[in-house]
Amino acid sequence: MVSNPVHGLPFLPGTSFKDLTKTAFHRSQTLGYRNGYAVVRRPTVGIGGNRLQVNQLSQADLDELANSIPILTYGQPRQAPPAAFIPAHVAFDKKVFLESQGIELNPPEKMALDPYTELRKQPLRKYVTPKDFDQLKQFLTFDKQVLRFYAIWDDTDSMFGECRTYIIHYYLMDDTVEIREVHERNDGRDPFPLLMNRQRMPKVLVENAKNFPRCVLEISDKEVLEWYTAKDFIVGKPLTILGRTFFIYDCDPFTRQYYREKFGVSDLPRIDMSKKEPPPMKQELPPYNGFGLIEDSAQNCFALIPKAPQKDVIKMLMNENKVLRYLATLESPIPEDKDRQFVLSYFLATDMISIFEPPVRNSGIIGGKYLGKTKVIKPDSSVENPVYYGPSDFFIGAVIEVFGHRFVILDTDDYVLKYMESNAAQYSPEALLSIQNRIQKQEAPAPELDGQRAEEEPDVQDMEALIDTIQKQLKDRPCSDNIREAFQIYDKEASGYVDRETFFKICGSFQLPVDDSLIKELIRMCSHGEDKIDYYNFVRAFSS
Repeated sequence: MVSNPVHGLPFLPGTSFKDLTKTAFHRSQTLGYRNGYAVVRRPTVGIGGNRLQVNQLSQADLDELANSIPILTYGQPRQAPPAAFIPAHVAFDKKVFLESQGIELNPPEKMALDPYTELRKQPLRKYVTPKDFDQLKQFLTFDKQVLRFYAIWDDTDSMFGECRTYIIHYYLMDDTVEIREVHERNDGRDPFPLLMNRQRMPKVLVENAKNFPRCVLEISDKEVLEWYTAKDFIVGKPLTILGRTFFIYDCDPFTRQYYREKFGVSDLPRIDMSKKEPPPMKQELPPYNGFGLIEDSAQNCFALIPKAPQKDVIKMLMNENKVLRYLATLESPIPEDKDRQFVLSYFLATDMISIFEPPVRNSGIIGGKYLGKTKVIKPDSSVENPVYYGPSDFFIGAVIEVFGHRFVILDTDDYVLKYMESNAAQYSPEALLSIQNRIQKQEAPAPELDGQRAEEEPDVQDMEALIDTIQKQLKDRPCSDNIREAFQIYDKEASGYVDRETFFKICGSFQLPVDDSLIKELIRMCSHGEDKIDYYNFVRAFSS
């Protein structure tokens, strides 16, 4: 309430009036700042700018009056002036412990650090005094200078591992390392050029950085105690990079020169790491099934589209139509096979053998072709390296094994004797001796027939004319070689004569026209004595 001093009324309740026309009710400022410090100011006017009803004394006058002792002892003592007005935010500024209010607190503790706040406290830039090592000088000095090492990574101990070759580059300008892969033709790998990009490689990490996630984060100098340098790359020693152990076995000439000038190492070795060729795998041919030649069957194992084996054309031309014939018997424990005789023919052009069995009436065995033309391997040879029978293996007394059947050679024809005489170098002494005995038996005269031969020797001209006439009349005549071979089977002594019964039996097996008058006359001329017939001259009538 504000009194109205104009009316002169006392300032008592009920005697004061409110100014209804007043519109300003602001209070004057009592707190100010000077040089950054709070300063208290006493109000000079009241609310709305009205005059204060107090003495306008200074603070010093008020303090003096409050401390002075009144002289008068009567009446009520004068009250002390009010204390200086101090706002609560000023009185309790910077006052936080609560002991004045009777509240006890715990001892003070350290405040937890805020990582972000601590990071903000660090200066944005660090100014480090330059060290003695000048990286710019290193860059300018060793620019484009690279050490090249040749290394291998042997991973054969793991499953599907192998020994692979790499090239390690060490860049002197910034001490970085690069590992390049070496690809070979048809190695079955994608053509990736690098195993490891160019980067600095840590050698020793700090204790707390062993579990550092290097696969996703880059390593800084704080996690590394020592980096790889050029002195760590030594030829002939292993080097572990990224968990792989590389063995350095060689380097280029520039690297050798650098190590000689920088470290004084002049004997860097060259280790031979060339791959040793594994022993060739032996190609095993399947067992021979007996069909066709071994060479033809083996071609199916060498190529998808088999080719015919090469033939010796010169040998075929020089030995065309040259055949060596032998008389043989079958070595068998079966009694029925003891009297069977065969004609073995060896073809010099192709080294093939054929076997013919002359038919014999009432023998119970069908004669004819016993074995077609084919090559026969020796029993002691293998399918991989077959050894075939040759001309030197055939002689009188020799045993020839043909697909499990053993044949014993008893005799040969005249052409075999001439062939062996002209090629005696390729025959064994045993073979030559058997042929000499054969010739001696053939040239020895038969004493019981000498007189009869002298008495009954036919006229040679008449026999030649008769043979010529028979050759002209017989158009479809059998092969004379087969007839001669059949007679030689029964002529065990190679005398050129057979008995009459055997003679007519062989003629009947070949269905010769013995009832013909000319044939009868020829038989008469070839007869010697009562029971012998010269089959050599007789067979001439059926030759071409």
